[in-house]
Amino acid sequence: MLSFFWLRCLLKMVKGNIVPEDILSFCCNGLQGSTSPPPPCSRDPGEREEAPGAMGGRSPTEVQMSQLVLPCHTNHRGELSAGQLLKWIDTAACLSAERHAGCPCVTASMDDIYFEHTISVGQVVNIKAKVNRAFNSSMEVGIQVSYEDLCSGKHCSICKAYATFVAHGPPGTKVKLKPLAPQTEEEKIEHSIAAERRRMRLVHKDTLKDLLTRSPRETGTVLPLPGWSRGNWGAGRGGSRGAEPPGAPPAELETRDGSVVVPAEKTRVESVELVLPPHANHQGNTFGGQIMAWMENVATIAASRLCHAHPTLRAIEMFHFRGPSQVGDRLVLKAIVNNAFKNSMEVGVCAEAYGQEMSVSRRHINSAFMTFVVLDEEGRPRTLPMVVPQPGDGERRYREASARKKIRLDRKYVVSCKQTEVPLSVPWDQSNKVYLSYNNVSALKTLVAKANWALAREKEKVRIYTLEEDKFLSFRIEMSVGIAAGQAFSLLSDLRRRHEWDSHYASAELVQQVDEDDAIYHVVSQTLSHENKPQDFVILASRRKPCDKGDPYVVAFRSVTLPTHPACASFTRGETLCSGFCVWPESEETSKVAYYNQATPGYLAYVTTNVAGLSSSFCATFEACERFLLKNKDDLIARLRDL
Repeated sequence: MLSFFWLRCLLKMVKGNIVPEDILSFCCNGLQGSTSPPPPCSRDPGEREEAPGAMGGRSPTEVQMSQLVLPCHTNHRGELSAGQLLKWIDTAACLSAERHAGCPCVTASMDDIYFEHTISVGQVVNIKAKVNRAFNSSMEVGIQVSYEDLCSGKHCSICKAYATFVAHGPPGTKVKLKPLAPQTEEEKIEHSIAAERRRMRLVHKDTLKDLLTRSPRETGTVLPLPGWSRGNWGAGRGGSRGAEPPGAPPAELETRDGSVVVPAEKTRVESVELVLPPHANHQGNTFGGQIMAWMENVATIAASRLCHAHPTLRAIEMFHFRGPSQVGDRLVLKAIVNNAFKNSMEVGVCAEAYGQEMSVSRRHINSAFMTFVVLDEEGRPRTLPMVVPQPGDGERRYREASARKKIRLDRKYVVSCKQTEVPLSVPWDQSNKVYLSYNNVSALKTLVAKANWALAREKEKVRIYTLEEDKFLSFRIEMSVGIAAGQAFSLLSDLRRRHEWDSHYASAELVQQVDEDDAIYHVVSQTLSHENKPQDFVILASRRKPCDKGDPYVVAFRSVTLPTHPACASFTRGETLCSGFCVWPESEETSKVAYYNQATPGYLAYVTTNVAGLSSSFCATFEACERFLLKNKDDLIARLRDL
């Protein structure tokens, strides 16, 4: 691991215009980076940027809630029920949303929630919620939940969640939310990445459909179990069906290898709730948290019927509320175990509403998928029985549960991990393409929002900044260019043209055009590795147009692995964690172009042994980039007109 002593020495070399040639290659190569918004004015070398409002008070939308866990809030084990926690989470988030909107708000959706720990009676639940970003009539609220042990003073994180709320004005009117102005570094990061999370929510359903359509074999095809078929329900324990009615499946079966098998229909639960005034807000709409609590209750019963034990809720899949319910509605809640894996099970829950006792039509309010585990006395997950789905819809739910598990693990692995915990090259496939794209862009946006960038060198129009943080040393190179931001964005996002201005690029081949915003390239660099061989990279390039006024155009790069392009003996396979361009419009015909590159610990250890070169090469490469943009902008305009 590279010590901070060496990092400080490296920064001194940068500020003294003595930079290793390998750093120049690394920074100008476009193969490791990150970004930060342009400063309002130029600074003297060594001057550091300050985050506006960093010393100010907390966000005006922030809401804090502390609840003492009482016996009435807990289950039979004396642990806080997940349903009660969901009610508190929804309440705190709703209050934060209404504080910003200035009018009533309703829960529209909730992202994945992973519960890391249980909370015992007598402990305190601390919830902090604040609006991350406001869009047109909806807003994202970030929620952090922790518990506090009053006796020991211990604090521990429970979960982090993101909820979307919609503002409701007077009947017949549509609310236009005021934009949010983030102040601190943390707020700027959340504000920037909120647009990426919103994009991911919109394509979530399509991701599942694509995985199911593309490869049924990967999504849990129902296979015949050894020693069992639909015609031998009597092959249960001891071969006796007991007092069960003719034609009914037994409560559980046993295969020839001793595995316990439970028909999914035996886990089905249906319950009804009457929505009373305490369950609703001041508009008479049922609290989203109350509906989630009722859904968690029936899901727990269904899970218990599978394992004959008391399960623990571990995760809730991203879900959306389809419509409101009001005081006086009857809510019908249905749950069933869709699939059981080795140590976990997925329970599907559905909530429907109707207004009168004799009403036939029901309104679909919400569907959710909850993951449960059963813990032994030492807190380790127990092995669960297998599930046999019913033909038709049961088998469809069984396959979809397997697909959701794969997507959920991909999403948790790629999206929820800290940047330093994700390997440089993550295998790319159709099931995780949305989440890798999200991680690619959000990593760059996170670096953009960082404070404490230090101006290391300024030469004419080019400014070079450095950022020393944890294990990383990051670079930012920026300049103003006489080209419209959209044109610069189009030219810089095509890696096949990078060699026209970057001498470190030998070639870039388009391997796969994933969609309109994402493409995968095989890049060959002119730079020789320590093995005296050219380096090659497999790069995912993700493009984003501005979501709102003030947002930059973004082109982000990161390494991925493809089975069609394995490492070969002719090259040294290189990797990049985070790099890319951000382009801010300054006027209709000028823009600020910034390039970011983040060095990894392994690369820095190599860099510190090579102290030769001049920082002017940074400027020379970026000036070549400016000439490329100016030379090709007219051709680009002509091509766009032809289209």
